[in-house]
Amino acid sequence: MTSSPEGGPALTPEQQAVVDQPWDTRLLVTAGAGTGKTHTLVRRMDALVGHMDPAEALQASELLVLSFSRAAVRELRDRIARHGEHARRVRVQTFDSWAYSLLLQAYPDGDWSALAFEERIDEAREAIEKGALRSLESGPPAHVIIDEVQDLVGVRREMVESLLDQLHDSCGFTLVGDSAQAIYDFQIDRDKNPEEYADRADLFLRWVRASYGDDLVELRLTRNFRAVTPEARTALPLGPAVQGIGSASEGADAAAERLHGELRELLLDLPDLDLLTDSFTLDSLRSFPGSCAILTRDNRQALMVSELLHTHGVPHALRRSLRERPVPYWVAVLLHRTEAATLTEERLRELLGGIPLPEGTDQDRVWRSLRGAARGAGRGTLDVTRLRRLVAERRFPDELADPEPARLVVSTVHRSKGLEFDRVVLLTPPTVAELRRRGTTDLDVPAEARALYVAMTRAREDLYRVAAPDTLTLLKHRPTGRWYRGVPNAHKRWRRDGVEVRAGDVCALEPADALGDALAAQVYLLERVRPGDAVTFRLRDSLPMRADQSPRYTLLHEGREIGEASETFRRELYSVLKVSTTWEIRWPEEIAGLRIDCLESVAGSTAAGANAGLGEHGVWITPRISGIGRFRRSADVEEERE
Repeated sequence: MTSSPEGGPALTPEQQAVVDQPWDTRLLVTAGAGTGKTHTLVRRMDALVGHMDPAEALQASELLVLSFSRAAVRELRDRIARHGEHARRVRVQTFDSWAYSLLLQAYPDGDWSALAFEERIDEAREAIEKGALRSLESGPPAHVIIDEVQDLVGVRREMVESLLDQLHDSCGFTLVGDSAQAIYDFQIDRDKNPEEYADRADLFLRWVRASYGDDLVELRLTRNFRAVTPEARTALPLGPAVQGIGSASEGADAAAERLHGELRELLLDLPDLDLLTDSFTLDSLRSFPGSCAILTRDNRQALMVSELLHTHGVPHALRRSLRERPVPYWVAVLLHRTEAATLTEERLRELLGGIPLPEGTDQDRVWRSLRGAARGAGRGTLDVTRLRRLVAERRFPDELADPEPARLVVSTVHRSKGLEFDRVVLLTPPTVAELRRRGTTDLDVPAEARALYVAMTRAREDLYRVAAPDTLTLLKHRPTGRWYRGVPNAHKRWRRDGVEVRAGDVCALEPADALGDALAAQVYLLERVRPGDAVTFRLRDSLPMRADQSPRYTLLHEGREIGEASETFRRELYSVLKVSTTWEIRWPEEIAGLRIDCLESVAGSTAAGANAGLGEHGVWITPRISGIGRFRRSADVEEERE
């Protein structure tokens, strides 16, 4: 093993071989679960930037490092800060963030913030093919590092293929992935891309091998560092077989069903916590001192598990979608407390020192990230206008997005990707045959097997299973994609007794209590509202303003108004409740059982902020909510009030 700088873990010979490749190498690394991939990538960046031979060393700006999620970006940045010697100025970005940045630099007059993620990725692909890489401030990259390449599907795959094609003769790359952890095939639209879906197994990896042939160097990382107990290592022996599902001689579906069954049997041999509502299970979740995740097959199970835990007073966080990037609340407070056009590092730290920051906030990282994204004209300064624009255009640095610091998290397997926990509790999965009997639409058997493998390899120490809660009363409203509560009656399944709430359901166009005392509302949010707190939507008006939406709803926290339902929520609530054209809707008096996810900074009009007495930046704090709400009619509310 080779020693590591800054006291980091030593490298194995496999890892060292990856690190030592020259900058112009076309390198594909297969890295199994828990094999030290992140640490190896950090050391690889260090070696590329800090090579002893100046002719072989790259500038930090010549490295393009892309990953899928904010969590992965944050982990890479943290590892670079702790263990990197030369790579501390290397910027790590998500695919979405980099695509947005590319478009802004190539076509600064475009309204790119109005596009959805997928649309921006596709526009970036077109821009790359038209030569947009020459528009980058630092020029085209000399080396591209991409993490989790097995999950490159759809428009992201097409963008990366175009990127590598454009750089084919002038750029090296390091691509890292593991076919056993390819669980994002569901992002492929079967109707629009039937050929890609039919040929989805390792499609990008096959493209790389075909495109680069003998010029491609392939290496493997095989030693697992994550799992430290026999229970945590339960699924690892099946890793190579799961990696080979796409090329199995018996066919992908047959191999996947067999492996899913083998993984499930191994899981059934592990300790069973029985039911989530048992006092022993609940006490163990409350008292466990390390990090713990309850992993679910889908979002419907996650919503139900989260509600059960809240009902029994178990603190936890419901993990967000990987695409959600809430800007932390302290940004709004920071902007409100300064009228300066620029901030020095000293002044930034002084302002942050007067704000109650989330636990674990690293002011060094805050300065580095903001300085890189909103650099001022003067040396060592931060441009306040550019900082405000980062919030407004949803380009805030990925590594500073609001964290989810809860010790216990409830997450789908897909949202846990790239993460690890001291303890993992899995909901006992159904067999493939059971899924077929349930009439599961578009059943993807290879995806089910890989997802189960990924779930079973997230644990460092403890791996348990628990019976899945009954989710039959949660149904999907196809037009909006929201889950809703259906009355458990086979003949009246159309009745709605509640609806899912999610990001964007609280109005961000104006601050809370804009017509009253908006400043007091901001202070209340900052001082009194915490993640996990119960909140309720209460009907404000008797009639809607438009025919295709609900009346207005006020968001209440302990009886205090802290926001209002967004137009998106009111429109989709109407859609969920309008069972037929002749159906007369009875608007619920309240939608209860909702929870605070976090407080986030949002940007509205500068006039709205100024009129509300919140300064000239047009940025304020808004609550983000989550959960599966319950409808309460007038009689229920009146009875409780009495």
